[in-house]
Amino acid sequence: MNACTAIVGINWGDEGKGRMVDLLTEAFDVVIRYQGGANAGHTVINQFGEFEIHALPSGVFRKGVVNVIGNGVALDPEKLIHEIRTIQEKGVSITPENLMISDRASLLLPWHRMQDELEEKRLGDKKYGSSRMGIAPFYSDKHQKKTILAGELFYPEIFQKNLENLRVWKNLVLTGVYGAEPVSREELDTWVKEYCEPLKPFITDTRSFLLKAQNDNKRILFEAQMGALRDLDFGVYPYTTSSNVLASYAPVGAGMPGVEIDRIIGVVKAYSTCVGKGHFVSELQGEDARRMREACGETDKMYHRIGPMDLVATRYGVKVQAATEIALTKLDVLGTLDEIPVCVRYRYKDQEFEELPFPSILSDCEPVYEMMKGWKCDISGVRNWWDLPEEAQNYVKRIEEATGVVIKWISVGPERHSIIRRGQT
Repeated sequence: MNACTAIVGINWGDEGKGRMVDLLTEAFDVVIRYQGGANAGHTVINQFGEFEIHALPSGVFRKGVVNVIGNGVALDPEKLIHEIRTIQEKGVSITPENLMISDRASLLLPWHRMQDELEEKRLGDKKYGSSRMGIAPFYSDKHQKKTILAGELFYPEIFQKNLENLRVWKNLVLTGVYGAEPVSREELDTWVKEYCEPLKPFITDTRSFLLKAQNDNKRILFEAQMGALRDLDFGVYPYTTSSNVLASYAPVGAGMPGVEIDRIIGVVKAYSTCVGKGHFVSELQGEDARRMREACGETDKMYHRIGPMDLVATRYGVKVQAATEIALTKLDVLGTLDEIPVCVRYRYKDQEFEELPFPSILSDCEPVYEMMKGWKCDISGVRNWWDLPEEAQNYVKRIEEATGVVIKWISVGPERHSIIRRGQT
């Protein structure tokens, strides 16, 4: 097993990264969240139950694994405290021994969520489809050097002075730009007491811990949020998140600049889904979308836009993530389809693209489909590659052919053990 591995999303997010992190953490000593915030979730199903993880690293369910929230994360104390307590109630131990928060992570403050809501409302029909979790205002403020580092909680006088200065400044924005009510000092003090103070035992110099772990040859896993097409620099701008989701950013966001990542596992769903607005060329509409959503078991997720596997977007995501291997999730849900469409090219006017074109023209592109024969049977109990129907094997091989990267894991169910491993993993 390689010393440093990253698990990243290849498409628009929601590929099943949390499910793969939960599976693979058995072979790792440390799991690190290195970017993003509580604006996206990872679903994990294990012996403790089913969980939606938004703020915590997905390795918290593995005994002996140390979980780290890195400096690149938008640290939302309110969401994190709620998540810790919810998971602890299910019998999972979360202590400073298995959860560490970088003292250099910046706090997502109450007004970030408020500003996110207000800005989406102001944009109206032109809104970007924000999660309204305060992520864009947070990262904007961070780059303006107007956030507070978690470590400041250990220096109350400095913390309170900086917090008050930021409150006064942000109230000018809230009242002057949006006509909203200002944030009072009393509200802020209550928020700090309820959500920030309880986090202090977890806050530490994680950089020193991680460098020692590296020197001790500990196995380190970097966990990404969202997918390559949501990356701030290389995604389908402006419909992106506000941080860098690529594996290449992991050492910086984790607090280990200069470390080499030996292995990058790109997670791809067997069909395409997209939450929020933005370019999604293979998206199905109307009755076609309803049928595919029903076939894929997405009826409880009507907010998910849905479409066939998009090989153009997937090939691009694999390249920008520099994925060395792929984990393919949810292959089992395609088992009811007679034929399975696959988007192999984009058509723009009189041109066709096999590589992702410049984002600005994506809204005018049309998908070009290739039809593949379905396997028409339940494969959820399959654990061996050679026991898969030939049609399912051909589907997997078609994705490998398009991306040039081997698929080493195939999930055929949401449970931890519902996996097919190909070759040495």
